Amino acid sequence: MPLLFVYGTLKRGCKNHHLMNGLGYLGEARTAPGYRLYDLGDFPGMIADEADPAGVTGEVWSADAAALARLDAFEGVADGLYQRAPVKLLAPFADQQVHTYLYARPLTGRPAIGQTWSEL
Repeated sequence: MPLLFVYGTLKRGCKNHHLMNGLGYLGEARTAPGYRLYDLGDFPGMIADEADPAGVTGEVWSADAAALARLDAFEGVADGLYQRAPVKLLAPFADQQVHTYLYARPLTGRPAIGQTWSEL
């Protein structure tokens, strides 16, 4: 079953977590260095950024094809808001194929927010 890394509003305890119902939680995770989070208002966007030394924290979930299609629609993949792409994670997920949603639009004026998205 495909694996998905989530880092924002889909995480446990966040406002859109209900969209993860029926998926299998596998644990907390961190990307390898080379990814950065940006504040997009009510949600974050992650991009690949070679200059980032720390990576991004999140969670890994198992998701079937129907769940991925539902999440692709929610994330605006067809509209070019995000793209689902492979992501490099640290152990214990380092040797597994995992995808995530990378923000696909310009970030002009959007602040970088560090390693972790929080809705607190």
